[in-house]
Amino acid sequence: MSIRVAVIGVGSLGQHHARILGEHPDSKLEFVVDADAKRAEKIARANKTNYLTNFNELIGKVDAVVISVPTPYHYQVAKPLLQNGIHCLVEKPFTLNVAEAEELIEIAKSKNLVLQVGHVERFNPAIIAAAPFIKSPKFIEVNRLGPYDPRTSHIGVVLDLMIHDLDILFYLVKDKVVSLEAHGAKILSDTEDIAKVRLRYANGCVADVSASRVSMEKYRKIRVFQSDSYVSIDYAGKSLKVYAKKEGKEKITSLFDIDVKKPKLPPNEPLFYELDNFLSNVSEGKKPAVSGEQGRDAVELALNILKNMQF
Repeated sequence: MSIRVAVIGVGSLGQHHARILGEHPDSKLEFVVDADAKRAEKIARANKTNYLTNFNELIGKVDAVVISVPTPYHYQVAKPLLQNGIHCLVEKPFTLNVAEAEELIEIAKSKNLVLQVGHVERFNPAIIAAAPFIKSPKFIEVNRLGPYDPRTSHIGVVLDLMIHDLDILFYLVKDKVVSLEAHGAKILSDTEDIAKVRLRYANGCVADVSASRVSMEKYRKIRVFQSDSYVSIDYAGKSLKVYAKKEGKEKITSLFDIDVKKPKLPPNEPLFYELDNFLSNVSEGKKPAVSGEQGRDAVELALNILKNMQF
């Protein structure tokens, strides 16, 4: 049975949520919602569905929603919908503060609802394929650079871009951060446009994380160093390379002693996998791959970074 869904906020990202949900065999896209009526009508027409300008009108008409409005409105949109029994996928960053996140988590628990957070990089084929190769990382280097987008100037680069990687690091390292050092600079906006952070985890792993929105080109890579291997992940190119000692080799004497794996990755876009996971969770009552708690943890770490950032 198809799940009745709606997308709230059909801007640059929300329109793609609508496109995929409009085509997915397990969903019935009942509405798109946007405060801009012309925008809502345009996206609704493109996806052969209905449009609204007030999200409260969805109550009683859909089973699940994707909330893709600007971050300051995540909490006020999600709360009444959860209170009225609607499953929610909330785009990242989950909320503006931990208290809002905790409240939404508790409402979802009390209503037995799926509350998923849109950390789409978890569904990047390169990340999925890399996970089995990452056992005990010692050092991780992450770089996420891209051009400036005025639409996200209301939040800085840590909550806008770096938060993707903070979530991925929790996923790969599987431990808590015990200390951090953070530096940033305001260049094009009133918030930090470039940030460099060093994180130390309880298990000894160290991660250097860089995020910038003053680059002319997109560059999104993560490199993981372990005692017996090196894993290189290209988020943007959706590619993966794993370098490891050949079996039986105690010492590397030449490049011929290194085994290089380049796993073939599935072609679908990460957003498809994310939405497919959400629909499956709603249908089968499963726990999301990225839960409200995990979204909260990423927000908490991001805010801690901002609190300790030196300009």
